[in-house]
Amino acid sequence: MRILVEDDRELSAALDDALRYEGYATGVASTGVEALQALADTDVDIVLLDRDLPVLSGDAVMATIAANRIPVAVIMLTAAAEVSDRVSGLDLGADDYLTKPFAYPELLARIRALQRRAGKGSATQAVLTRGDLTLDSTRRLVFRDHGRTLVKLTPKEYGVLLELMRADGGYVGVDELYRSVWDGDGLGDPSDAIKTTMYSLRRKLGGRDLIVSTRGEGYRLA
Repeated sequence: MRILVEDDRELSAALDDALRYEGYATGVASTGVEALQALADTDVDIVLLDRDLPVLSGDAVMATIAANRIPVAVIMLTAAAEVSDRVSGLDLGADDYLTKPFAYPELLARIRALQRRAGKGSATQAVLTRGDLTLDSTRRLVFRDHGRTLVKLTPKEYGVLLELMRADGGYVGVDELYRSVWDGDGLGDPSDAIKTTMYSLRRKLGGRDLIVSTRGEGYRLA
């Protein structure tokens, strides 16, 4: 996984070190022109794109990526926090938007979410299992009892379970679930929608203890 980091030099150096520590291969560009050159010369999966780049703005870089259909996911990083700023960035073609200053764990969570959407790593497995649960992502079917009992789920319940299965026992945050399953469709407080779906999913899977919730962490499969 290669990540092109775009930002001011101090922050880009810190992100470069931190992401390399996490096991990502990274490259750093300090201007929009350098970014586009790197995209032309290197296989890049995710771009962390500052909107306020010198020489060529981040918006211009995003427009070029979209116009040329460059197969790369983009997380915009910016100090502009207004809703209109986020909307305009997403309308340009960005996959996600993060306002500075941001928490580094949140950035990592958003990178993981983009990896799952793109089918990277373990997300490419067609059949996922945990305990007696089996999820067939090709046919979008879920079974209990090691494949013997079909569980009928709504699209949202299936989407939530898919994210939890892919996490393989790790926590998936509320915001991460909301972006991945609800696609940030503006239904109000994401925690309410997720709590309702979790209640129904636990009931259908046959056990309240199967899905663990921890305040500040999110949800995971036991």
